[in-house]
Amino acid sequence: MQNYVTLGANDHETSCAFYDAVLATINWRSHMNFPSWKAYSSEGLGEGLIVWVAKPFNSAPATAGNGAMVGFAASSREQVDAFYAAAIANGGTDEGAPSVRAYGPNWYAAYVRDPVGNKLAIVCTEAV
Repeated sequence: MQNYVTLGANDHETSCAFYDAVLATINWRSHMNFPSWKAYSSEGLGEGLIVWVAKPFNSAPATAGNGAMVGFAASSREQVDAFYAAAIANGGTDEGAPSVRAYGPNWYAAYVRDPVGNKLAIVCTEAV
């Protein structure tokens, strides 16, 4: 069984444009695309965690889960900054600009919401 997360999309093209731009900053790419479904993975290899962006099967509008968040790892603070900037430039909204957080040593993170309202975190814990 492949580990995966599914994020709802109301306007599939808008959501995929958002994720194409944002995930490219951490070297994630799409590796599979179906009508109303698109899969992303690290380096586009289809291995490890897969993130699916999809219209809900029940045809009801996609909504963000209260308390749900998907966190992505960054290898540098520059990637955190780029992820955040790409998110804001592609229809995302700010939930916490890039900065050092008190969650752990060297915890540098940013938080955004995608066009549907799904919350995303980007975190780098590498020492400066």
